[in-house]
Amino acid sequence: MSEAEFLLIHGSCHGAWCWHRLIPALAERGHRARAIDLPRHPGVSLQDQAGAILAALPRPAILLGHSAGGLPITAAAETDPARIRALVWLCAFIPHDGASVASLRRAQSRQPLPPAIRVAGDSYSFAPDRLRDLFYHDCSDEDYALAARNLCPEPIAPQETPLRVSARSQDLPHFALLCEEDRAIPPEAQEEMARTIPPANRFRLDCGHSPFFARPQETAAMLAEIAARLR
Repeated sequence: MSEAEFLLIHGSCHGAWCWHRLIPALAERGHRARAIDLPRHPGVSLQDQAGAILAALPRPAILLGHSAGGLPITAAAETDPARIRALVWLCAFIPHDGASVASLRRAQSRQPLPPAIRVAGDSYSFAPDRLRDLFYHDCSDEDYALAARNLCPEPIAPQETPLRVSARSQDLPHFALLCEEDRAIPPEAQEEMARTIPPANRFRLDCGHSPFFARPQETAAMLAEIAARLR
């Protein structure tokens, strides 16, 4: 088996810490995975986040974006597609031309996230009493505690920024891992956003919004299948 390189991009308020189970699960399958923290300083832009992703790519890699991380990976592909082997959205917002994270969320027929969002100035976070039910209902107490300790506020601006989506990113291989018990991004919304991805490139996980905690081995197996298809 030839080694594939993965770069893992977290979603809202998360960080590189959330991949601590998936990275070794991929290593067991002969693949190398790394994770970065997206910049979230005051004034950060979606393009700044895309730049941080590209700066972390010494060689072409498969980009995986979780949740709101689906927009920065697409922005990185729009900027420099030659450095990316494929895009993988993990229960993520998958943009069409002119969409933002916020517009994709507002288009959903069900809205589980807004009651949990707390805005403070130019950033937002999630209400602590809503975390487990929304994001970690099927995760261990240990992983829930890890998340509760490490979640941090997120800048609003990148979430509201529309993204130009063109052939630069669309010509790359696309894959989606859809979570059928997700309580944050409803499964039917994930299916709708993934409608342009070939059916054979859509995988399904029987879990909630944090498969890196709840289903790391199954997630790694699907990513290994993606890597095999790209060889």
